[in-house]
Amino acid sequence: MPSLANFSETMTILPDDVANNTNNVVNWTPSHSSTLYKVDGWGAPYFAVNDNGNVTVKPHGDRTMVHQDIDLLKVVKKASDSKADGGLGLGFPIIVRFPDVLKDRLECLQTAFNYAVKSNGFNSHYQGVYPVKCNQDRFVVEDVVKFGSGFRFGLEAGSKPELLLAMSSLCKGSSESLLICNGFKDSEYISLALIARKLKLNTVIVLEQEEELDLVIDMSVKLGVRPVVGVRAKLRTKHSGHFGSTSGEKGKFGLTTTQIIRVVKKLDQCGMLDCFQLLHFHIGSQIPTTGLLADGVREASQIYCELVRLGADMKVIDIGGGLGIDYDGSKSSNGDVSVEYGLEEYAMAVVQAVKFVCDRNNVKHPVICSESGRAIVSHHSVLIFEAVSSSKYTVPAMSAFDVQHFVERLPEDAHSDYANLSQSAVKGDYEGCLLYAEQLKERCVGMFKDGSLDIEQLASVDGLCDLVAKAIGVANPVSTYHVNLSVFTSVPDFWGIQQVFPILPIHRLDECPAKRGILSDLTCDSDGKIDKFIGGESSLPLHELEGANGMKYYLGMFLGGAYEEALGGVHNLFGGPSVVRVSQSDGPFGFAVTRAVPGPSCSDVLRVMQHEPEIMFETLKHRIEEYVHDEGNIGGAMIAGGIAQSFHNMPYLTVGSSCGLTAAIGNNNGSCGMTAVNGNNGYYYCSSDEDFVAGADAVCEDEPWSYVCA
Repeated sequence: MPSLANFSETMTILPDDVANNTNNVVNWTPSHSSTLYKVDGWGAPYFAVNDNGNVTVKPHGDRTMVHQDIDLLKVVKKASDSKADGGLGLGFPIIVRFPDVLKDRLECLQTAFNYAVKSNGFNSHYQGVYPVKCNQDRFVVEDVVKFGSGFRFGLEAGSKPELLLAMSSLCKGSSESLLICNGFKDSEYISLALIARKLKLNTVIVLEQEEELDLVIDMSVKLGVRPVVGVRAKLRTKHSGHFGSTSGEKGKFGLTTTQIIRVVKKLDQCGMLDCFQLLHFHIGSQIPTTGLLADGVREASQIYCELVRLGADMKVIDIGGGLGIDYDGSKSSNGDVSVEYGLEEYAMAVVQAVKFVCDRNNVKHPVICSESGRAIVSHHSVLIFEAVSSSKYTVPAMSAFDVQHFVERLPEDAHSDYANLSQSAVKGDYEGCLLYAEQLKERCVGMFKDGSLDIEQLASVDGLCDLVAKAIGVANPVSTYHVNLSVFTSVPDFWGIQQVFPILPIHRLDECPAKRGILSDLTCDSDGKIDKFIGGESSLPLHELEGANGMKYYLGMFLGGAYEEALGGVHNLFGGPSVVRVSQSDGPFGFAVTRAVPGPSCSDVLRVMQHEPEIMFETLKHRIEEYVHDEGNIGGAMIAGGIAQSFHNMPYLTVGSSCGLTAAIGNNNGSCGMTAVNGNNGYYYCSSDEDFVAGADAVCEDEPWSYVCA
């Protein structure tokens, strides 16, 4: 019988498919990494790769001077290093916000529309609103109001809590800033909107359903407030992508032309037609082309002109959202991850379409409003997380003796499959090798299930089949990188709609990434992984984890500032990330951390699900007092102290750290179930940078958290 002992010599071994042929580049430079990860495409003008091989942030976009670049690795080290080492001691994952980038995005959008208005002779102006649903974080909303007050930038709300935060925030903004009230409404929502108008906020109630008009009329009479009303129109124009599914005549929101006419008649009958001042529409997020955009704007502009003809006191056309961003750097209209235009082309298409239709109908040019949330906040936020380990199946080496021993132990039924496999190998028949290897494997698996094959034999079959696949060149070279992250919490759009984001290492970009990998998160869920990346890739070029000086391996997810934080849940009780705000500074480090907030603790996420951590701790403390005696390496007070600390730590792993329990028993090579060690790498759930040992005098029956170190 032919032997497979020298199988790898019998056939031509094909090289591993490493990252986009990076193994062919002799002198790897940061420029190669920038091209590989398409940073110049999706990242411009805010992200680049510097000469040190680190991702750098350009906080003022194209206006950023060289000395104003912010090295992202330095920011991460400042945020995550222990306080003893001069850091802030924050746990991963970490969201880094750059308010300077947010300011630049607002200014660029306004500048683009200002230029389009002036160059086309448009006789009105643009003033946008930020839809707070994109990111309701207090400081994001306050920044938008502060940075946009000079050009009357306002807010859009779609629920009662969003309306309350918008009302409060706009008290510090321009008196002309619009407060657009979208979403489904009840009498309380409408009352709040009318009260906002009484407080001299420039509030517009946009009707999403025809029956909302009766509530507006009734509540305005009761409160003695003259409302300003708009309608959301269901256009015929829609785009075919995922984000266009809620637009068109059968869309979730808005009124048909028949319903709009009834609204006009009812307002006229009530002597309130002058209150009708705004037309709103939305043809879907991530509008791929300016041609589709212009088509929708022209249709809406014609409705606007018809409303003027019917006697409404129209003043504003609200073109909704849809201003897309280029997630993959391709600047194409294929799919939902890119758009073929920039801010200037977008603004020009809108202004020209509105002007053309209004001029044709001899209608005064309206104020143009847009609700561009994704394009405003996506760039200013970067999610940083660690890769803590990687795994890849290694094909076992099989000597002639191993193969002979393997064959001798094979049941008679499997000998024919092995013989066919051997003959195909000698002939160089790749397809035959794969076919017979698969047949051999299937037969042996069946025999194992029947109990006629032991586990050692089954392992040998697996090893042989993997050896065949590797020799032929079809073995999967992709590794799994385990990351300190919950996809469900921090990247929910990937799990929900397969939205891809730019992901890359934020350092070591002066080194060639010799591996490819997918990212697997901490959750006990098979969907907790990222295996689709920009450019249609199913894996990501990555480095070996052991870098220079044993440095941790940091990855960044970019363009995720919109929606991800608001949509994230607490699957497996993993809470949100830590957050730092970083502004450009002329100091020695080039940046200043203006705010740092640790991520939610275990107690915080437990409370979200209606648990009471204080009571839980008391229950465990009494259990300790009942069953643990101060004998051996660890006593009851120390265990209670460790449990209390765990309640106050973030749920994520802390790499290379220790806690009081492990430190106390470390000299005796003991183990403790509380530390949740991952292999031999020392990944602990306890995140204290300093060893904590609770003394007996720390116990206090009246204080449920008496074991927590300050």
